[in-house]
Amino acid sequence: MMTLEQLTQMAGVVCPMYVIADAKGRIVSAGPTLKKLRPQLNWEGRRFFRVFDLSRPRSVRSMEDLVRTSGSKLHLQFRDGPQTGLKGVCTPLPDGQGAFINLSFGISVLEAVRDYDLTSADFSPTDLTIEMLYLVEAKSAAMEASRQLNTRLQGAKIAAEEQAFTDTLTGLKNRRAMDHVLGRLINSGREFALMHLDLDYFKQVNDTMGHAAGDAVLQQAARIMVECTRQSDTVARVGGDEFVMILEGVLDTARLAVIAKRLIQRLEEPVPFGALTCRISASAGTTLSTWQKVPDAHQLLNQADLALYAAKRAGRAQHFFYREGMEKEEACSTGEAGQPHTAARGPAT
Repeated sequence: MMTLEQLTQMAGVVCPMYVIADAKGRIVSAGPTLKKLRPQLNWEGRRFFRVFDLSRPRSVRSMEDLVRTSGSKLHLQFRDGPQTGLKGVCTPLPDGQGAFINLSFGISVLEAVRDYDLTSADFSPTDLTIEMLYLVEAKSAAMEASRQLNTRLQGAKIAAEEQAFTDTLTGLKNRRAMDHVLGRLINSGREFALMHLDLDYFKQVNDTMGHAAGDAVLQQAARIMVECTRQSDTVARVGGDEFVMILEGVLDTARLAVIAKRLIQRLEEPVPFGALTCRISASAGTTLSTWQKVPDAHQLLNQADLALYAAKRAGRAQHFFYREGMEKEEACSTGEAGQPHTAARGPAT
């Protein structure tokens, strides 16, 4: 007949979470994995129901009740924390010597592995838990790889969109971005000022000092415009030396005049380029979205453009606001010059 020692040795290999309790309910032996869950507990001699809280079957209150559940599924947990949930099955020992209870983690295996730092060596070699853990680990790795890929794709998408809306030389927004911002503001009903700025004497810099000097001037002009506007404003390069600024919520003409004056003063500061010094100025024209009953991006750009060229005709280095009648003034000036201006002209408002 098999001795208790032989039984525990065999059970420790085949089912490392076993418990053997005598007829009085005292623990005689426990498996190595179970002991790992409570390393400070002196298992031998402890009462089974002092270590475990049996929730089902509810009728079990004693060792005799437990033995009568032979073959039925048991639901229990540790009485002390962490109160890991366990599943079990009981079978009586011969001659009323007690019971052999084999335990497992059931669906709480992931929490158990985390809480107790378990490895494959803590489970029976034939336990499907090992395969499940491998599958969970593989799934976690696949999900992490998928998350990282999605993050990279999202980053690439954002970078591509940013590049599509950015002027590569100055780092400002480009015409496409300006059109997008104008459309968004108009569709949302938000009020804004639109300032069109053109660099004076820039062509002379390009023609006499070269395109590298012109690029340096454009980059310096872009920095000044960013410094003179808010982070919430939009500064876009829409042509060779033409810029548009969209200032959301700024409708005070006095404040806009101050901004334009400061811009022109800053842009007139000499720009060093090697041993040379580049000198430019700027002209600007501004209109407000509130000056149209129904704001239209094309008409707003046209109005700012008219005000800009009025400033240029007045002697450059100036800032004008759009006013009604500028369309006729522009038509007269271009008629006298014999060469009409190429900017689009919307209907007067």
